[in-house]
Amino acid sequence: MQLSEKYSPKETEQKWYAYWLENNYFHSEPNEKPPYTIVIPPPNVTGILHMGHMLNNTIQDVLVRRARMQGFNACWVPGTDHASIATEAKVVAKLKEEGINKADISREEFLKHAWEWTDTYGGTILEQLKKLGCSCDWQRTRFTMEPKMSQQVIKSFVDLYNKGLIYRGYRMVNWDPEAKTNISDEEVIFKEQNGKLYYLKYKVEGSEEYISVATTRPETIFGDTAVCINPQDERYSHLKGKNVIVPIVGRAVPLVEDEYVDIAFGTGALKITPAHDINDYEIGQKYQLQVIDSIDEDGNMNAHALHYAGKNRFQVRKLIAKELDENGLLLKAEDYINKVGTSERTGAIIEPKISVQWFLKMSEIAKPALDVVINDEVKFHPEKFKNTYKYWMENIRDWNISRQLWWGQQIPAYFFGEGENDFVVAETIEEALELAKEKSKNPNLNMSDLRQDQDALDTWFSSWLWPMSVFDGLIDPENEDINYYYPTSDLVTGPDIIFFWVARMIMAGIEYRKEVPFKNVYFTGIVRDKQRRKMSKSLGNSPDPIELIEKYGADGVRVGILLSSAAGNDLLFDEELMLQGRNFATKIWNAYRLIQGWNKDQNVKPNKSDAQAIEWFGQQMNKTITEIADQFEKFRISDALHLVYKLVWDDFCAWYLEAVKPAFGQPVSQEVYDQTIAYFEELMKLLHPFMPFLSEELWQNITPRNADNALVITQQSKGGDFSKEVLNNFDLAKDIISGVRNYRQSKGISPRESVEIFTNAEHFENEDLVKKLANISDIHYAQKTDKPSFTFLIGSSEISIPLSENLDLSEEKTKTEDEIKYLKGFLISVDKKLSNEKFVANAKPEIVEAERKKQRDAQEKIALLEAKLKTL
Repeated sequence: MQLSEKYSPKETEQKWYAYWLENNYFHSEPNEKPPYTIVIPPPNVTGILHMGHMLNNTIQDVLVRRARMQGFNACWVPGTDHASIATEAKVVAKLKEEGINKADISREEFLKHAWEWTDTYGGTILEQLKKLGCSCDWQRTRFTMEPKMSQQVIKSFVDLYNKGLIYRGYRMVNWDPEAKTNISDEEVIFKEQNGKLYYLKYKVEGSEEYISVATTRPETIFGDTAVCINPQDERYSHLKGKNVIVPIVGRAVPLVEDEYVDIAFGTGALKITPAHDINDYEIGQKYQLQVIDSIDEDGNMNAHALHYAGKNRFQVRKLIAKELDENGLLLKAEDYINKVGTSERTGAIIEPKISVQWFLKMSEIAKPALDVVINDEVKFHPEKFKNTYKYWMENIRDWNISRQLWWGQQIPAYFFGEGENDFVVAETIEEALELAKEKSKNPNLNMSDLRQDQDALDTWFSSWLWPMSVFDGLIDPENEDINYYYPTSDLVTGPDIIFFWVARMIMAGIEYRKEVPFKNVYFTGIVRDKQRRKMSKSLGNSPDPIELIEKYGADGVRVGILLSSAAGNDLLFDEELMLQGRNFATKIWNAYRLIQGWNKDQNVKPNKSDAQAIEWFGQQMNKTITEIADQFEKFRISDALHLVYKLVWDDFCAWYLEAVKPAFGQPVSQEVYDQTIAYFEELMKLLHPFMPFLSEELWQNITPRNADNALVITQQSKGGDFSKEVLNNFDLAKDIISGVRNYRQSKGISPRESVEIFTNAEHFENEDLVKKLANISDIHYAQKTDKPSFTFLIGSSEISIPLSENLDLSEEKTKTEDEIKYLKGFLISVDKKLSNEKFVANAKPEIVEAERKKQRDAQEKIALLEAKLKTL
């Protein structure tokens, strides 16, 4: 069918995506083929497509589509993450708009609202991925809160608890007063903020003497239960064993001694507030100090804060500084820049808080997970991230897995009494009851006596099981899917979740399957704007990917984002690249239209230049296929695309098609046409993983095809041997042709005006091709010309083109003299460098050799131009 003049991405994309889904090409079931499995990093159910998703999922789709075309049974499992904090915050906000306060409704009512919200908005991002062309197995879509997924999370918790790896402890946590939950250390982002350093007076009990203590948080004095000094600090030796009075509070607290205090820092005295600082908490434990928590879960002061009760902690900071000053208890306040912990999810300033939480012991399960990365059982691409991983794994802390939220898997711990250990852990309340009767030695207990822990599990505690749980591997460990698809092949993710997710999945995989969850981890860079800022909604610097797809087509956007995304390096987003992607699609479209427009004739035989071009392009394609495979092996996806781009744009369009194109109004040999179409089909196969829509459209247009012959499932060529000699000879021919074209361009000579050339070479391997593409009437081998001429060098071959009679020779003479003058000046600078013994002795050999080559090239060029000048 004759192609339309312009490529229309929109209708093409809708048509072929529907066709792929209708024919079930993306669905996978275990079979005799080798599996290739990728699990999607599950985006938040609250999410919409952003530039990071677009990069990550384009790379995954390229890998999956290529695997499908390489003979693998490719399975890409999609899904979403319930995103406890983010989703709960959105549901709370929605309820607030409706005049409902979360605190006024039951957990069951809240969860009903959360599920309604998820059902309404939860599938948005997956639908958007379809517009990008993602070939996920949509029949396998999973959600981390669906019943079977939750069942596996609970099973894992119970198992780890029974192994002694999960425990309940009273610890300092990172409290997010906006989300009203604790968060892990990895979810705390430290940001520099301008503040004040306040120097307070703590009077020594029973005297007028005082100790000066510096703090950035004067509002926490209500929780002070000691002041600490270094035992070696002579300034305070006379005060040992005494008490000091906490300003405003009036409470006498002991002066304790500990080497933790740096004598040289600040005043050498620290206020100790065990409830509001992790280091203070540890000192408090050591000296058995009282713990007074003066800030509530909303970030407001409580009754311990006396007349400040109910006021916000930051408001109190200003008010208390004023009161201290008025009472002569503030020595001074200095401007101070300090790093403040903020919540990654809400941006709220973290409040250290003492709380009873659930923890998973990490040291035991981290060791094997470190070993498999160090010994490359799991390979990181790029490898530099191994060091980051190693450092974190060697300094790992226990994982705080409980969250004070309702949206999430509820912790399967059931309390039956008031004692600290009056609880049991079980998968169901029925099992819990039996365990509780046994533990309490009370056979009369019933279900109404059990109270389930109100906390939910950290979202990452479900997603760390993802490569196994998507195949129900924890509830049915011998099922066909888990045994066939696990371990998965490649994981594509961002380096920012290397600890949250990658490390933990490796731990879980080894713990539950005794093998790693994937063989390779490809770390994408972070998408940044031209000012190197991370793209975000708050900065307003992130374009809408769907709008980009509307503007440039999905294929154009995919090519644009991949052209600039080397593994692990940040991507500087530039919309010009999307335009380049669209232009590439247009180039391919027009190339096929050109071929389609040729008149074919069975009686026309291929000429020598056709044969030379056909042989060369076949060799060039084999070479490029080998190079593409090598780049994929190294996970250099961007470099693989660059190779395909060059093969299509430069080699096929710029050289091959020009070489075999029939003269205007003339037919093309049927044999040449058939070979050209065969080459074009091979190019569509190579292009398909990167540009699925355009390639399928053209593939289906070439000839009628049934569902078994769609491009999406067609096998790519494995390439083959190639002749370096054929390729080198063609490169030589290209250089000669380019030299003649350069002559025409620089002298304003029409491409239609034929020229003759003289050369010292005995022959050119691709003579017919050179003559056709450079429009040369005659080649005089092993001959010089006395006529005024344009001369250039290709290797050791000197090529001279007698100047056109239409040229102004005096102007040509002036130009030649100017060029000789410039080159002689350049040669003097090179000679000067090479005559400098220090440079030659100390510079790298390759740099010296490069200078010598410049010297030789300039000398040869000058000699040629001087010879030319004589003819002029």
